[in-house]
Amino acid sequence: MTKPGAARVTTLRAERVAEPLAIKDVTAIPVALPLVKPVVMAGERIERSSNLLVRVEAENGLVGWGEAASAPTMTGDVLPGMVAALNEHLAPLVEGQDAMQRAALAQRIGHALHGNGGAKCALDMALNDLVGRHLGVSLADMFGGPVRETLRPMYLLGNPRVADDVAEAQSKIKDGFTFFKLKVGIKDPAEEAAAAVEIRRHVGREIALCADANMGMTLQSARLFVERAREADLLFLEQPLREDDFDGMAALARLSPTPLNGDEAIGSIAAILALHRVGAIQGANLKTIKLGGIGATVHAMAVCGALGLNINLACKVAESSIGAAAIAHLGSVAANLDWGVSITNHYLAEDLTERAVRIEHGVVQRPRGAGLGVEVRESQVNRYRVK
Repeated sequence: MTKPGAARVTTLRAERVAEPLAIKDVTAIPVALPLVKPVVMAGERIERSSNLLVRVEAENGLVGWGEAASAPTMTGDVLPGMVAALNEHLAPLVEGQDAMQRAALAQRIGHALHGNGGAKCALDMALNDLVGRHLGVSLADMFGGPVRETLRPMYLLGNPRVADDVAEAQSKIKDGFTFFKLKVGIKDPAEEAAAAVEIRRHVGREIALCADANMGMTLQSARLFVERAREADLLFLEQPLREDDFDGMAALARLSPTPLNGDEAIGSIAAILALHRVGAIQGANLKTIKLGGIGATVHAMAVCGALGLNINLACKVAESSIGAAAIAHLGSVAANLDWGVSITNHYLAEDLTERAVRIEHGVVQRPRGAGLGVEVRESQVNRYRVK
């Protein structure tokens, strides 16, 4: 029997949740964040991470934050363009609107501009953070609830000498890391394959190794690499060929002993379906900046699961704990997180939040607070703001 007044309490709660959350202001904040040491990959050397932060403030005083790294060689996004996309096109679409209508706003944002995944992502992330804070629930709870609380992140190896990669890997193994990514597509493929085999010999068979070429290989060099690196037992080779070379990726996949992971090629659900249809990939690297937001990434995760594709969730090098928190929450709700996560805030010399998302004993736990679960230090944001 229902207690007297219980129905009324339920109605009041429903009314409170349904109250509009009016968006007062949307601010684009470009930042340049210094790395601990440069990261070198095919076609790019990164010493500072040029990121867009988006601050969304509601009429009730709550603030939500989002982040997206610029990625000229991946998405084509450069920081001034991201700021312009946000200020001139996206912010006017949501200011004065009800943030509780986040799905409708995400659709509006997604259709407003061609491309510009980074600006769309940062705004969508901030809206979800804001709504989560308003409701008092985490981002993971907003998208079905977590199926895991801890995630296994990978650590990036990219030193000029193999001996340095081996030493760094062995040091990180002592810290609890069990998953490493090698940057390839930079040197001679036979030399890089030999390095992968050498690293495997030193770290043992229990450690997961993968390699990322960032589109730096030809079909011929990629074929040589996978043949020579067979003994390295790589979990996957990520995006060896150009993002539009679906036929080349399919040809490589047919002969490669190492599964292929799509990255730069994957900027939409349509791309995932097309790559899968021709047999070009066995897994997908999903980034919020490529797909344009949190909800779009959740959708892509579900599609990959239905197709039987492995997934890896990743930040771009290097996003702060804002972006890292988003990936940790998404990883916690992913049913098919077979190829781990890559958070990148630990490559930064300094973070932007009161308490950084940390990798401890080789694992990362999703933040437990409302929304993204991290508190941004606005004084730190202002310190690294690009004038």
